Amino acid sequence: MAEHDLASMQALLARQKAANIQAGAPSAEKRIEWLDRCIGLLIDHRKAIEDALNDDFGARSPEATAFTDVAGSIGPLAHAKANLKKWMKAQRRPTSPPLLGLFGAKAEVRYQPKGVVGVISPWNFPVNLTFAPLAGILAAGNRAMIKPSEYTPATSALMAEMFADAFSEDEIATFPGGPDVGQAFSELAFDHLIFTGATSVARHVMAAAAKNLTPLTLELGGKSPVILSRTADMKTAAARIMNGKTLNAGQICLAPDYVLAPAERMGEFVDEARAAVGAMFPTVKDNPDYTSVINQRHFDRITAYVDEARARGAEVIEIKPDGEDFSQQEHHRIPPTLILEPADDLKVMQEEIFGPVLPVKSYRTVDEAVAYVNAHARPLGLYWFGDDAAEREQVLATTTSGGVTVNDVIFHVAQEDLPFGGVGPSGMGAYHGQDGFREFSHRKAVYSQIKNEMGPLKALRPPYGEGIRKYLAGAIVR
Repeated sequence: MAEHDLASMQALLARQKAANIQAGAPSAEKRIEWLDRCIGLLIDHRKAIEDALNDDFGARSPEATAFTDVAGSIGPLAHAKANLKKWMKAQRRPTSPPLLGLFGAKAEVRYQPKGVVGVISPWNFPVNLTFAPLAGILAAGNRAMIKPSEYTPATSALMAEMFADAFSEDEIATFPGGPDVGQAFSELAFDHLIFTGATSVARHVMAAAAKNLTPLTLELGGKSPVILSRTADMKTAAARIMNGKTLNAGQICLAPDYVLAPAERMGEFVDEARAAVGAMFPTVKDNPDYTSVINQRHFDRITAYVDEARARGAEVIEIKPDGEDFSQQEHHRIPPTLILEPADDLKVMQEEIFGPVLPVKSYRTVDEAVAYVNAHARPLGLYWFGDDAAEREQVLATTTSGGVTVNDVIFHVAQEDLPFGGVGPSGMGAYHGQDGFREFSHRKAVYSQIKNEMGPLKALRPPYGEGIRKYLAGAIVR
């Protein structure tokens, strides 16, 4: 391997595990210190982070980076810092039978650091999707080894320098490198591993982790649908949907992937989507606020979706407010693009788009829209817009997704006290806030028996007699 071989990573893992055992579970004060160091890194290196991500993407505004990768990372770290003492407290549970509790028995759950957590972070928000998991990892008292994406080399190198300046390798270590490093990294015997990325890659990560029975958190993606109710405020809905679709040029695991609109309101949605894009981006091609697609490979993939749809007869609407020509450009920008009534066998309807292209399909009844969602893989997010409480509850009750935002898109991921994660092919496990603390903790069950030898306890031992028969008569009942 170019940067790190398997032996060096195994040696560092052994060092971190030994340090974890030697030091024991860190105090709340130590965990807060770790979190403070992370917050300090983000504040002190804000400009360098903005520059690195602009270099990696070719064009990404400093404000977008500051919003998503800097402020968006400080939030979870600060939330963990403010709450971890409460989270760390042992949780009392009722004893079974309750009579034991009356005589002094105690049942509780204690939260213990798992040890060393591996983090495989992606390229789309490489800083946020490294530091946000670290909020739960460090709050739970763990050490971490990080494999950042090779698609953002400048940012990955910067993060390696940042962590090396603020943490010893026994606390946090970073391993930049290509797919070979990533494969070897995923085969390490971590105490827990979190992977954020594509479902196709997750299958390989899960297979590698299975060799060590390493517990996993998988934050993946999929095709997150939008259902527009007939009662939706179309102007507001279109503005929020197109904001979510153009943020980071749609390169977001939770980006709205397709829209299901009432047939009679399709034209209205298209008009409002055009207007919303025009208000945000009077120009697109050279607009510093509009992010470029990460590289040529993904640019070609996304444009191939559009070309196939056009060739198959779908109506393609490229929203270019200034009528710009994108055939000659310095970067890999793709204008916001609507594809109306695409056939289900098109690749744009089969694969996660991860770009600024938005298919729009019509429906006649809400039942039809729900059935369409349920006929496909369970998504990471689902979005419903409307003002009909009964319909909202129908959609929430009859669809399954990692999370839901009502009357907006993506925003549930920003709620620190809500778990963030997928279901089925969109992921497993969840983190953020207390759920992240628990995800990266071992929940140890502890039962403390009463000291005195009571008759009922003795009756449960051989030789069996009337005492156990009375107990069984009371226990085996409907």
